[in-house]
Amino acid sequence: MKLTKIKSNMTKIFFKWLLLSLIIGIGFSSGINAQINKGETINKIVAIVGNEVILKSDIDGQIAYMMLRDKSVNPNDPKLIKEVLDGMIDQLLITTKAIEDSVTVSEDEITQRLDLHIQSEIQRFGSEKRVEQVYGMSVARIKSEVRDQIKNNLLARSLIQKKFGEVAVTGTEVKEFYDKFKDSLPSLPKMVELYHIVKFVQSQAQSKEQVLNLAKEIRDSIIKGGDFAVFAKNHSADLNTAKEGGELGWFDKGKLLPEFEKVAFNLNINEISNPVETPFGFHIIQTLEKKANSIRTRHILFKIGQSSEDQEVAKKILSDMKKRYKEGEAFEELARKFSDEKESRGFGGFVGKIPLTEIPASISSVVSNMNEGEVSDPIPYNTDPLKPAFHVVYKKRIIPERFPTLDSDYTEIEQKAIEYKKSKLYSDWLTQLRKEMYWEIKN
Repeated sequence: MKLTKIKSNMTKIFFKWLLLSLIIGIGFSSGINAQINKGETINKIVAIVGNEVILKSDIDGQIAYMMLRDKSVNPNDPKLIKEVLDGMIDQLLITTKAIEDSVTVSEDEITQRLDLHIQSEIQRFGSEKRVEQVYGMSVARIKSEVRDQIKNNLLARSLIQKKFGEVAVTGTEVKEFYDKFKDSLPSLPKMVELYHIVKFVQSQAQSKEQVLNLAKEIRDSIIKGGDFAVFAKNHSADLNTAKEGGELGWFDKGKLLPEFEKVAFNLNINEISNPVETPFGFHIIQTLEKKANSIRTRHILFKIGQSSEDQEVAKKILSDMKKRYKEGEAFEELARKFSDEKESRGFGGFVGKIPLTEIPASISSVVSNMNEGEVSDPIPYNTDPLKPAFHVVYKKRIIPERFPTLDSDYTEIEQKAIEYKKSKLYSDWLTQLRKEMYWEIKN
């Protein structure tokens, strides 16, 4: 089998992985689809998976969401429609399996991912108002509509990570992969071998106490007659709601953070809470209306952020790592002992052998100005907006262009063998799920 055929097969498999990451868009389908298919019947059942159904509107909404991201998408392409439907069936099969296997995700994680997704859409379309126009509903409604789908998506991802995150290959498997496909492997471009040590910025107790005191002061000012909406606009760290005076809109029970929801439902109408702590910080909550199973509130959020002093602590630790390296300690050993990034820590901070043209923009100028064997000063490391961090980068060596061999490029060949094995295992697993679990496509 030629590598081009392998790539084709892997592309089909990874398209399903892509759909799992895009499937979050189903939650927006009612708003998008309503704009595109006004007057059409949109509640036809297309497929059944276990106790769940997939509607025609789900498929139309998902494709509409993809069209927002890629104008070349043809909504009438039968192949695309089938691939989207197959992706939805697979996602529901995996979610159902995750629930059966007692996989869980926290409400905090759901909320964090929901907020990040809304922020990315605001950045994509330019403003919150434009997002609401595109989806045909308020941001508060979008959050309510999509929350359950995000939960299902995270359950599916968690199960996939659990099953395939630790896939490894033996030396024999690497050699077999290389012997089978070496004639199709492309030459490797000029590369730089990089390592790093990461330190996450940690909030200090004093910073948390200061935030709490500020929340108490503002709450006291409101109780004394201050305008809640004005304080929200001026002080709330929830930028999505601050300009609306902190208004969150209506939420059903179970849709809000547990700590937030418990206090909100216990408040009388227009009563203002003491500061309530959640993973996002401290909230001052005012309940505006409530029913037996839903509530309308507004809030002011005070984030327990990382101060400049907290950042300096992380940078100081990394500067010490650089000094210890210059004094003779091995960088890889320092990374194993002190790096906060578990994915690279066990490999001595190994980032990869990266082609010069593919060095991330965040470190490109730094790396290009470094000599072999040199370590950078601390620089921001922003791979996750929920975890601000800094890192020092070690430029171990520059590797010239060459044809890959097991002797000199074992790690790269091993990674290709792992990805090939993962894709095969994932495809086989989906096939098995489709045999074991109930699903049906309706004509």
